[in-house]
Amino acid sequence: MRIARFSTQGVPRFGVLEGEGASGDDPDSLEGLEGSVLAVVDGDPLVHGISFTGDRVPFVDARLLAPVIPRSKVVAVGRNYAEHAAELGNEVPPEPLFFIKPNTSVVGPADPVVYPAQSSEVHFEGELAVVIGRLCRDVPPERVEEVVFGYTCANDVTARDLQRRDGHWTRAKGFDTFCPLGPWMETEIDVSDLGVTTTVNGEKRQDGRTAQMVNGVPALVAHISSVMTLLPGDVILTGTPAGVGAMDVGDEVSVSIEHLGTLTNRVVSK
Repeated sequence: MRIARFSTQGVPRFGVLEGEGASGDDPDSLEGLEGSVLAVVDGDPLVHGISFTGDRVPFVDARLLAPVIPRSKVVAVGRNYAEHAAELGNEVPPEPLFFIKPNTSVVGPADPVVYPAQSSEVHFEGELAVVIGRLCRDVPPERVEEVVFGYTCANDVTARDLQRRDGHWTRAKGFDTFCPLGPWMETEIDVSDLGVTTTVNGEKRQDGRTAQMVNGVPALVAHISSVMTLLPGDVILTGTPAGVGAMDVGDEVSVSIEHLGTLTNRVVSK
C-alpha cells in the first residue's frame, strides 16, 4: 500500500494511491500515474490507522508533500555501507553509528534544497528511510517488523566541509531542507535487497543495493531502540551506498529505490 501526504488548495491530507501505477510496478517515475487517484484517509494514519473518508482526489490535482513530518526526530545512520565508508577514508564502525537530524530539516518531493551560505561543498546521499509506526523501546530484531509502518526514499544532504571542520555532524546534517523524504510511504515491501540509485541532472552517481548494508533494518531499529524510545512518525535513515558527491545550485537530484519510488529535488541558492 502506498500512502501519500498531499495537499489540494493548501490543505494537507493523507491518501492511499489507487489505480494504474499505484502498485510499484513502475517505481522509477511519477509518469503513468495520471489516471490514478488518492483515496483520502481520515486523519493521520500513523495515529488513527487507515479509515477512508470516501473522498477521492485525482493524482494530477494533488501536490505531494513529505509523506511524514516526524513529531520527534530523524535518526540517521552513518557508514552503514562498507564502500561508502572507504570512499571517505573511514573504517566501518563496530556497531551502528547514528546521529540526529532535526525534524525541521524535512521537506518533500519537488521542494527545494537550499544551499547554505556557510558551505561550499554540499553532498547528496541517497538512502532508504524507515518510518516507525508505534511507540517502542528495546525492540528485538525479530519483532522489528511489528513497529515499522513503512518505507520511503531519503536524501541525507550533508555540508561535507562543515562536517570535517566541526568534528561532529549536527550542523553539517541539520540545515533546513537537508532531509528530503518521499514521494510516499510504502507499507508492503521487502527491503532486504533493493536497488538504491541517485542521479544528478539525469547522470547516475550512486548505484547500490540494500543487501550491501553492514547492518540491516532489524539490527538498526533494535540497536537504536535500545538507546532511545522511538515514537510514531520517527524516521530512521539507513545509510548511503558508495558514490556520494557534490551537488550545486541548479542541480536536480533524484533518489530512486527499486519497487518504492523516486524522490526528486532541485538545489537552490539561499
